[in-house]
Amino acid sequence: MDPTTQSAQISSSQGFADGHNSAAKESKFSVKDLIHWRDPKKSGLVFGLSLLLLLSLAAFSVISVVSYLLLALLCVTITFRIYKSVVQAVQKSNEGHPFKTLIDKDVSIPPETFRKHVDASLTYINRALKQMSHLFLVEDLVDSLKLAVVMWLLTYVGAVFNGITILILADILLFAVPPIYEKNKTQIDHYINLARTQVNSTIAKLQEKLPGAMKRSKTE
Repeated sequence: MDPTTQSAQISSSQGFADGHNSAAKESKFSVKDLIHWRDPKKSGLVFGLSLLLLLSLAAFSVISVVSYLLLALLCVTITFRIYKSVVQAVQKSNEGHPFKTLIDKDVSIPPETFRKHVDASLTYINRALKQMSHLFLVEDLVDSLKLAVVMWLLTYVGAVFNGITILILADILLFAVPPIYEKNKTQIDHYINLARTQVNSTIAKLQEKLPGAMKRSKTE
């Protein structure tokens, strides 16, 4: 093969590979990119839809919200189907079903993909069960006391807010805090380190006041 032709083919293949990799990178838009508003349009759309869904759940029941969403989707698809049928009848064309591409698309989940996600979920479930055993069986008294304090504080939170209200606040904070943290990272990290030092100091003092058996189990 001519060296010039071979070089051109290599350059072409490299260009195709680079283009494919760049397209793959653009398609992988992670949750981190969403909450950091890397693409304001996508982040705004996700934030608006999630907030609208939570506000709907706050005003209506879950069954009503799901029913309205599915009804709206059906109205759109049925209207589009009728519109395309009328257009085909008027133009005397034979384009077929307007959703034929989507109908022919394979939407089944491969067994390998399902097993992979189940295995990944099982890892997190086992880790959570181990942590629950550690906390509720008081393997470490300080950690169990921390959980007790958090649960006690959550009883007051639950008396003021219901679950949907907490989810709405969490959704707003999820999209509001990361940009603020990026702009004021130095100051926020400074105060976080001060708070962490104070908490660690308090925990150390608490551990010193524990009975000798508790302290020995802690050191072990």
